[in-house]
Amino acid sequence: MRNTLVLLLSLLGAASFGQPNPPAWAKEAVWYQIFVERFHNGDPKNDPTAADVSIGPLGQRAPEGWSVTPWAKSWYEQEPWAVKAGLKFNDGIQFRRYGGDLQGVIDKLDYLQELGVNALFLNPINHAPSLHKYDASSYHHIDANFGPDPKGDLAIMARENPDDPSTWKWTSADKLFLKLVEEVHKRGMRIIIDYSWNHTGTRFWAWQDILEKGEKSAYKDWYAIKSFDNPATPGNEFVYAGWANVPSLPEIRKVDVMGNRVSGVPYEGNLHPAAKAHMFAVTRRWLAPNGDPRQGIDGFRLDVADQVGLGFWREFRKEVRSIQPNAYLVGEIWWRQWPDHLMDPLPYVKGDVFDAVMFYQVYRPSRYFFAKNNTPIDAKALKDSLTYHLNRLPEAVRHAMMNTSSSHDAPRLLTDFANPNKYKFKATPNDDPQYFTGRPDEDAYKRLRLYLVSLFTGVGAPHIWYGEEVGMWGADDPHCRKPMWWPGMKFDGEQRNNFQPGTSPMDPVGSNHQQLEWYKKLIQIRRNHPALHDGSLEFLKAEGRILSYSRTNNKEEIVVVMNASDVREKVTLPRQGRYVDLLTNRTIDIGALYLNPQSAMVLKKLGH
Repeated sequence: MRNTLVLLLSLLGAASFGQPNPPAWAKEAVWYQIFVERFHNGDPKNDPTAADVSIGPLGQRAPEGWSVTPWAKSWYEQEPWAVKAGLKFNDGIQFRRYGGDLQGVIDKLDYLQELGVNALFLNPINHAPSLHKYDASSYHHIDANFGPDPKGDLAIMARENPDDPSTWKWTSADKLFLKLVEEVHKRGMRIIIDYSWNHTGTRFWAWQDILEKGEKSAYKDWYAIKSFDNPATPGNEFVYAGWANVPSLPEIRKVDVMGNRVSGVPYEGNLHPAAKAHMFAVTRRWLAPNGDPRQGIDGFRLDVADQVGLGFWREFRKEVRSIQPNAYLVGEIWWRQWPDHLMDPLPYVKGDVFDAVMFYQVYRPSRYFFAKNNTPIDAKALKDSLTYHLNRLPEAVRHAMMNTSSSHDAPRLLTDFANPNKYKFKATPNDDPQYFTGRPDEDAYKRLRLYLVSLFTGVGAPHIWYGEEVGMWGADDPHCRKPMWWPGMKFDGEQRNNFQPGTSPMDPVGSNHQQLEWYKKLIQIRRNHPALHDGSLEFLKAEGRILSYSRTNNKEEIVVVMNASDVREKVTLPRQGRYVDLLTNRTIDIGALYLNPQSAMVLKKLGH
């Protein structure tokens, strides 16, 4: 009974914990997510070597003859070393490295500023052997191959006691990251980084100590270890829990758990106290380097947040806000039961845990309205879904939500719009050989551009996965993690015959100027109009394939009207007067509008 009562109290709301208070800057954010290894190679001298690359719990090394993959090489063409090793495509791709680094991000800050984004979200950059870097070998250091002196940084790490923050030094990669933070702040931008406190990698220093000393290790209680090996027997009895049963990601031990843990459902619990103390030391290191929060990051994205108990997250929030009162915390709250049921974000955004979540819950119904797919909905269904998701949230949280459409864990938008499958279901050519991965047709581009109007004029902060703005396409992970298609670079074409028998077309690959200019226009509209940051939402029309709404604050009203049909439509709205269409700068009489197929207007009343 007591366990049930405590869990119920944790879900009832913010009454016991204070009202939600996301940082004021969050509602004005236009997020840009960067997967550093695939963004830009700014310093070829720090490119990884075969010795730096390994995958899996046993540290499988790179094949003989391994080398960094050329940036512009065709995605589906295997490297000579992969062919020689007899690797299947999806196995070989885990060994690929392209050399992206922090200098590459610094070099492209002017590009990002010109694009108009003002908040950066970096996937994990902690030192780790994998591509994804959720298998940290060190939480408190930046990956050595992201900085200018990998060998020197490894030597510095080796001289520390990782369990004693007083011995921690600043490596060259750490210092370069702090330079990146400084350069971001000079441009009036924000930056957050990605951590998973739920698990480490098998090269993490505490786990390595366990592998060496077994039950005598001082860190044996940090992890969810079920049994240790008995040296007197020929077998190996060492059994432990890994995230999603992945042995390369051993889980930090959960304590004070109340009730049963169910994936995708919030629960009361905490993390092992000593492991938590280490995490908090790492948190302070990046929020206030050398004790100065002006030099630090602006918050965290928290991976697989449902796997960690609410008790830990409450303490984490208090710790973060005590160091940096304007820090932003966004959790990955996604699947309750894949592929049909998304999680309820509400227990996480009531003022005691996060400021926001990655709001996939809004993208899914939007996709079903704007894209051609097997589960279409009309404008009224979309209106009802958006109203449901938004009205459940505290008002301050609505505007701070990170409205995520695509990411490192989902198909790229163009590919998602080019396929009819249900959202994130059989979304790779491995899962469905007929899944389309080539250049989408013009209909997909038009429908996506219409969806983007809703993304940048809707409630919550829009989010861009790197490369979407230049028209990159790709299936679900790993195909959504291609190297960035930089304007001006010449890329090999793509052909995916290794997945689909027969002859698939050779698709030209490269930056799409029209797509880039559309993103720039929408970002400019978003940033220039305060009603799109915190204005109320009123639906004006939701019939068939016509959707219209207004965003209003005490300064202005913006009226958005979209025609998602394939025919020209007349739209009558409950507004009068002369408006300017911010997309075209044309003056419009709002009384009776005519919209072309797959088109939109973003209207502001003249004189206001």
